Amino acid sequence: MSELKDKIRADLKDAMKAKEKERTGTIRMLLAAIQTAETEGSKHEVTDEEIQKIIAREIKKRRESAEIYTTNGREELAATELAEAEILEGYQPQQLSDDELAELVDAAVADTGATSMQQMGQVMKVATEKAAGRADGRRLSDAVRARLA
Repeated sequence: MSELKDKIRADLKDAMKAKEKERTGTIRMLLAAIQTAETEGSKHEVTDEEIQKIIAREIKKRRESAEIYTTNGREELAATELAEAEILEGYQPQQLSDDELAELVDAAVADTGATSMQQMGQVMKVATEKAAGRADGRRLSDAVRARLA
């Protein structure tokens, strides 16, 4: 079993003992998403890297939901979604600063030799591998687009 999954399960146990309803619910949703990934297709144990992708996907879902709730005047639901996203962010690696992201994008552009927007896909592939979950896809894409423009 992956170390990250063990940590998540231990955190669930601690949250349940501390009677933290919101944290308990959020961690349970995350574990359900992990279990779904394990049972899709052929059964397999997910790796820490796959769990990081699941966490990133769940955070993105929460942020998008919060945005929709805010647009529709449901601030209390938006706050709940953002609180869940914040709990999930605790399981992600430290995010890159703007300067570190710019350096990473510059290195990816240098590695690929890209000079125009037509080569953005190649740069994104290299940059995504280098970022390894330490930067949101949209933020990474915006930085690459700005660099190639």
